Amino acid sequence: MPRPVRKAVFPVGGLGTRFLPATKSMPKEMLPIVDKPLIQYAVEEAQAAGIEQFIFVTGRGKTAIEDHFDNSFELADMLRARKRHDLIDAINHWLPEAGQVAYTRQQDPLGLGHAVWCARNLIGDEPFAVLLADDLILGEPPSLKQMLDRYADLGGNMVAVMDVPRTETRNYGVLKIGREDGEVVEVTGLVEKPDPEVAPSTLSVIGRYILQPEVFAHLGQGHFGTGGEIQLTDALAKLIGGAPFHGFRFRGRRFDCGSKIGFIEANIAFALEHEALGEKLRPYLRDLSRNL
Repeated sequence: MPRPVRKAVFPVGGLGTRFLPATKSMPKEMLPIVDKPLIQYAVEEAQAAGIEQFIFVTGRGKTAIEDHFDNSFELADMLRARKRHDLIDAINHWLPEAGQVAYTRQQDPLGLGHAVWCARNLIGDEPFAVLLADDLILGEPPSLKQMLDRYADLGGNMVAVMDVPRTETRNYGVLKIGREDGEVVEVTGLVEKPDPEVAPSTLSVIGRYILQPEVFAHLGQGHFGTGGEIQLTDALAKLIGGAPFHGFRFRGRRFDCGSKIGFIEANIAFALEHEALGEKLRPYLRDLSRNL
């Protein structure tokens, strides 16, 4: 039986340049989707999957994330005085328990692979998950829970995948695939950001991973790949053949919130699902569509 996945890594050290000037003083992971920041959605997804320890790989200017995952006594006192117990619950009920959150610093922005490697001492010798807050997935059950349910049978390494237009393969890690069994695909190769004409498929890696600790040995070699960065995809490719490796076609809709259009689309989609906003927003969107 595969070892359980208890820990999750959240790489949050990026600069968020595509959202300047908004991210000049605010971490991009704190940008709100309706009424919650992106990073909270990622943590709640991990909680729903049974994750017990939450490891944030931060960088300069990310203290707002640490503050968000802490108690705000002054705010709670003010809300209590105003008898806004509903809001007290909204800011407290999802918080991880004391000792469940840890932070480590990525001093240099050397890529996703380097960010994951920075968490090695907090992970130790056990499997772990990686969640990228930029990839927001609307689905039920949450995508990481879907993956862990299949991981319990398959073990090894697993990445969330989806088909993208061939013209967009240069933006993703792309799979070379073997056998397919419904939502699960055997991974026989991985290429980081291939040009469309040489991409082995259009099945591309999305920001959810279940990884074995052996990946740290490859990341620790410090190999610089595409874009002059230490790519997680390159290290994962070296794991193929040593343990089971699968792609998982998750059920849900993914929003690339690292792009402005994806961020706007996510706000609309999540607002439509919001119990207090959905019915108010639909008439506006219908009127708007008629005037386009």
